[in-house]
Amino acid sequence: MRLSLGFLVIAISMVLTGSVTIKTLVFPGESSNTYVEMVPQKPLNLRAFTLCMRVATELAGEREIILFAYRTRDFDELNVWRELDGRLAFYLSGEGVFFKAPELGPLETHLCFTWDSSSGAATLFMDGRRSSTKIYKKGHAVRTGGKVILGQDPDSYFGEFDANQSFVGEICDVNMWDSVLSDSTIRDMSSMKRVPRGNVFDWESTELKVNGNVEVVNREL
Repeated sequence: MRLSLGFLVIAISMVLTGSVTIKTLVFPGESSNTYVEMVPQKPLNLRAFTLCMRVATELAGEREIILFAYRTRDFDELNVWRELDGRLAFYLSGEGVFFKAPELGPLETHLCFTWDSSSGAATLFMDGRRSSTKIYKKGHAVRTGGKVILGQDPDSYFGEFDANQSFVGEICDVNMWDSVLSDSTIRDMSSMKRVPRGNVFDWESTELKVNGNVEVVNREL
């Protein structure tokens, strides 16, 4: 009984203080062999998605940076980039869709990308603020059979990494859904409110396979 009461006190304390611990991936420098593989909870057979993450980097305007890469044997199925000119973009098996946005920097930014195949509607959310809608790849589908990695852009299936495109900085809270979340849900998420966890990737429970010089740091929110 004492043990149960102890856990109850801790749980109540966490609720009252709002204390939440989150793991953060720290990529300290450029590398051609440092990455983290994310193991999905379900196959990435997608006709819609919401992909969110928290990012901080000091590579401001110096070069392009890969933020998320899903590669099958033949295609870059879904890649997210900070372009050389500072725009944010994602690519679905070919040409990308681009969003002008404030520059990413050393202060953490919450990003969400949404896309719906039925309409082609694609949007960016930055710290809960929504971009204008772009129409992109209407009728397309993201295919299964690949691997998702953070930190590198594979030019072949899980290989041929370029240090000059690698991610340097911190990334955490990477979550993905196989649907487009509402604007209000994304705003809540950006302000650290609890929302339904991702059903493709849930940062709290997704298996991470770390390779190379990546530090996993636990921090309290």
